[in-house]
Amino acid sequence: MTSAPSPPSPLRSPRRALFVDRDGTLNPDLHYLKDADRLELFRGVGDSLALAHDHGYLVICVTNQSGIERGLYGPDDVDRIHARLNERLRPFHAAVDAFYYCPHAPGSECACRKPGTALFEQARDDWAIDFGSSAVIGDRALDVEAGRRLGLLTAHVTPFGHRHEGEQELVDRGVVPDLRSDSFPLAVYRVLARG
Repeated sequence: MTSAPSPPSPLRSPRRALFVDRDGTLNPDLHYLKDADRLELFRGVGDSLALAHDHGYLVICVTNQSGIERGLYGPDDVDRIHARLNERLRPFHAAVDAFYYCPHAPGSECACRKPGTALFEQARDDWAIDFGSSAVIGDRALDVEAGRRLGLLTAHVTPFGHRHEGEQELVDRGVVPDLRSDSFPLAVYRVLARG
C-alpha cells in the first residue's frame, strides 16, 4: 500500500532515491505505534534528509506495518503517522516524498513485506527511480536483504543501545551491508560520500 503525493510523470529521466525504513530508523520503534502524537524523530533525521534532497535524492519510506493485519491499527492510523512525520520534518525543510507500506503479518507469503521487493519496485515504477544509483538505510537485516536483491547500496544503522542485537540479526540472516553506522545522520553522510 502507498500513501504519497502524486508521483511525477513516468516520462521523466531516471532519478536516484534514498529508501529509508521507518520504525527504528527515522523514529524510535514504539512497537505497533498507533497514536501519531507519540511519534518523535531521532536527532539529526531532519537535517540529514534535507541534505539528501539537496544532493538530488528522492526520499522514499518503505515500511512493514503488520499491525494492520493483526488488527492493532488501521490504514488511516498509518496515514496519520506519516502525515505527522512530515510535519516533524517541515521545520528542517525536509520531507519524505512517498510512503509505501506492507500491511501483512509475517508468514503471509506476500511479495510486499520486506525482505520482499514489491514495494521498492512499485516506487521505482511510480517515480522513475534508477536502482543502480540509489541506496537503502534501515535498522533491520530485512532492509539490507531487500536492498541487496535490488542492487541498491545498503546501509545498516544500529540505534543506540541495540548494537549487539542488530549485528546478530545480520549474522543470523547471512547478509552483509555495504555500510554500517551508529546513527541515521552518519549513515546518510556515508551514502552521500559514496555518490
